Amino acid sequence: MIENSKSIAYAEAGVDITAGYKAVELMKKHIASTETSGVCSDIGGFGGLFSLDLTGMTHPILVSGTDGVGTKLKLAFLTDRHDTVGIDCVAMCVNDIICCGAKPLFFLDYIACGKNIPERIADIVKGVCDGCVQAGAALIGGETAEMPGFYPEDEYDLAGYSTGIVDKDRIINNKTMAEGDVIIALPSSGVHSNGFSLVRKVFDVENCDLKAPVEQLGGKSLGEVLLTPTKIYVKPVLALLEKIKVKGISHITGGGFYENIPRSIPEGLCAVIDRSAVRILPIFNLISETGNISERDMFNTFNMGVGMSIVVDKNDADEALAILKENGEDAYIIGHIEKSDERIRIC
Repeated sequence: MIENSKSIAYAEAGVDITAGYKAVELMKKHIASTETSGVCSDIGGFGGLFSLDLTGMTHPILVSGTDGVGTKLKLAFLTDRHDTVGIDCVAMCVNDIICCGAKPLFFLDYIACGKNIPERIADIVKGVCDGCVQAGAALIGGETAEMPGFYPEDEYDLAGYSTGIVDKDRIINNKTMAEGDVIIALPSSGVHSNGFSLVRKVFDVENCDLKAPVEQLGGKSLGEVLLTPTKIYVKPVLALLEKIKVKGISHITGGGFYENIPRSIPEGLCAVIDRSAVRILPIFNLISETGNISERDMFNTFNMGVGMSIVVDKNDADEALAILKENGEDAYIIGHIEKSDERIRIC
């Protein structure tokens, strides 16, 4: 804590700067767990410093992504659980940049709150650090902004930013994608961090019992299942890229299959998804049944159990599946590529 740094007037306006110092002290042990060889600065400075190791790279390209957790945070408020949403924040950024083939290097977070409760802020950052460890990225900086009158005292927003690196010759592009290529699914861990405005409406979460066991969810509570953190795919995908020519990757977020899979498919080709092959998680069936939502809308809103899709040559499919399974992913084939102007077809 910085000695003698205390403003009575600022505290009376609702901002306790000493709480911010306490939060930093509480989160330091978590931040230390994310440190990598490139980290050149300690938390608390005006900027995070990172040294690039360009060994073996001929034309290094930096790739950046930023995102937040969205209204999934409402579930954290209602259940008073704050140590997992940070994983979501990291995942939404690093899962995007891995679609280019980039290895995440570092991460920064931004927390805006109505009242700085140090223990809660430390819980949030613990989740961020857990996500960074999963992604192999260092948390090199962040910001906590106490904004009384702008946010309710018990609420906050959380966003993040990540930068990764990839050699120009190894950037994933879809120029070689062709008819007959295979589409591989990487299973999701649940709803991830998209579509929660609809989820909250369907279940009326402010007025339902989020802690009661639900038979359709295997006895788990609705709150537990909905707060399951977004899976981070960085390490298994990087392992795949070391051995297989990958032609396209899509991170399936808001907009579901219909919006995200075509983003990695070139014009003139169509992703044909075998509906019967998709391993839909029970939470999505419950959402559909409770909200009377059409299957088309479900596939156009949620990941439906598939967090990421990867396109490879059909001759590489078996090896790709084996590599992914060796790295903890129960990957499976959900479709193929055809010539068509449809871009995506689920049948």
